[in-house]
Amino acid sequence: MDVELERIYDAGPRTGPRHRVLVDRLWPRGISKAKADLDEWLKDVAPSTELRRWYGHDVDLFDEFRRRYRDELGRPPAADALAALAETAEGDGVLLLTATRDVEHSGAIVLEQVLTGLRGAR
Repeated sequence: MDVELERIYDAGPRTGPRHRVLVDRLWPRGISKAKADLDEWLKDVAPSTELRRWYGHDVDLFDEFRRRYRDELGRPPAADALAALAETAEGDGVLLLTATRDVEHSGAIVLEQVLTGLRGAR
């Protein structure tokens, strides 16, 4: 399974067949659709609005955020979106794109970890 994670603001031009997916619920500020060069905007795989607001990027809450987000990824519609994303990653691979400043404490890093963990479960 080929999964990479990058900030959308740092992402260079498309190289290779890797599927480019925005995994945020909100569109990133200052990025045009042309510049993003996305294959897909997968809002359903992002943390819910309620969870995102609860977390508020408070690093002290990250462990609980991760647990709650993993729970969300196990229920529809997130589970369905996750399954489709995993299938795509098995094929051409995916580049997960996020606008968050603190990638290491974000939903995107949790999603990357879940996807790469699925590799061992198959």
